[in-house]
Amino acid sequence: MAKQAFRTVKQRPAVTIPINSETIRLSQLLKLADAVQDGVEAKIRIQEGLVQVNGEVETRRGRKLRAGDRVAYAGGVYVVGHGAAGPE
Repeated sequence: MAKQAFRTVKQRPAVTIPINSETIRLSQLLKLADAVQDGVEAKIRIQEGLVQVNGEVETRRGRKLRAGDRVAYAGGVYVVGHGAAGPE
């Protein structure tokens, strides 16, 4: 079995992404945060296992997120919340 090569990505400060509802789907959050260009890219990145939710790899694009959930993707960390957006 071949070893997988992982590249180190420097993480930026967490950004709070405000939502106006109780929940938001993972793919929607990535689009809202401008982490991906569109829903197709979100679907691909999630299915490739490149997205983590609360420290665990998540492969379901429909995963419902609530306030306080942390999403990590491509060196960025996004926190679901209510209120103004900005660095944590």
